[in-house]
Amino acid sequence: MPSTKKSKWNKPKGDIYILLVTALLSGFGVLAIYSASSYVAKTQYGDEWYFVKKQLIGFVLGLVAMFFCAKFDYSKLKGKKVRWAAWILPVVLLALVFVPGIGKTNYGATRWIGIGSFTLQPSELAKYGFVIFAAAYMSDDMGRMRTFSGILPVLFAGGAICVLIILEPNMSVTMCVGLLMLAMLFLGGMKIKYFMMIFIPALLVVPLMILAEPYRISRLSAFLDPWENPRGEGYQLIQSLYALGNGGWFGTGLFNSRQKYRFLPFAESDFILSIIGEELGFVGIFILFSVSAFLIYRGIRTAYRAQDFFSFLLASGITLVYGIQTVINALVVSGSIPPTGLPLPLISSGNTSLIITMASMGILYAVSAASEGKGDTKKRKNSI
Repeated sequence: MPSTKKSKWNKPKGDIYILLVTALLSGFGVLAIYSASSYVAKTQYGDEWYFVKKQLIGFVLGLVAMFFCAKFDYSKLKGKKVRWAAWILPVVLLALVFVPGIGKTNYGATRWIGIGSFTLQPSELAKYGFVIFAAAYMSDDMGRMRTFSGILPVLFAGGAICVLIILEPNMSVTMCVGLLMLAMLFLGGMKIKYFMMIFIPALLVVPLMILAEPYRISRLSAFLDPWENPRGEGYQLIQSLYALGNGGWFGTGLFNSRQKYRFLPFAESDFILSIIGEELGFVGIFILFSVSAFLIYRGIRTAYRAQDFFSFLLASGITLVYGIQTVINALVVSGSIPPTGLPLPLISSGNTSLIITMASMGILYAVSAASEGKGDTKKRKNSI
């Protein structure tokens, strides 16, 4: 006879490591930003905590967003109204970047929307908006992704975002979105022949994009031989390599970087990894990327265990955004690919990127919780 004793079932819990590692990396980012920016902040703004204060606000808001999204019923993102809103809103914001008085220009690029002291970088929102749209659309009917006409909406959605971002101009984020789009299409079941039909022309477009802008040609030349123009385009890469070389195996010690004293531009943002490498050495960078790789692994694990195709694509897309951007930033800082402006997720200064990335990790946790809950239900049914 079945036991009449009441069984106590704990509520299904997701992959808590996703939340813990995200909070750990973000917290470390605040510390790294203080070290990298304190001198510049004091000399330029009269407050050595200037960048840290801004990042702390983003960190707190990011924690709130992450825990909210962790409890959010992410299946609602699959709805047709929500998926279109997830794509249309970032596209509208990207277009507003070019409206005089709304778009903000820094260092020759118009990438931000600004109202008073509030600024927003729409491209950060666009990456995840595309993930939601593509995951929802492709999971509706897996069969249509085997046809060329079936993949056209995803191509159009990703292509429109890429065009608006490259016009800012921002080639690095454009390439991130392009790689993300190709990866999502592949995971969505697109045929290899269609994949190659898109991938090969995309490769051919990259050199054309470089040739279209003189500054990109200069950056390519600086990548090939930074010493050809050590005080011009090659300066930033040379200073980055100096920082990494000075760090050696174990680094100069936390807060002891030399390159942060106005030698290395954007030390608190795009090139913060160089300062981390200088202060903590190869061992420190190895530990940092081991933790980042662990987060990526948990994302892959979550996607693998997802309860349905939409959850699989959503988890895969979120993990891809983080993974692609992390790898590209590391390649740029080490001089493995031409220099380009791209922050290190969860670490670099920038509230838009930090808050949105932390929120996306909350959704990733929610996917893992749903899949584990389904597994617990199956176990309970089998035990009756």
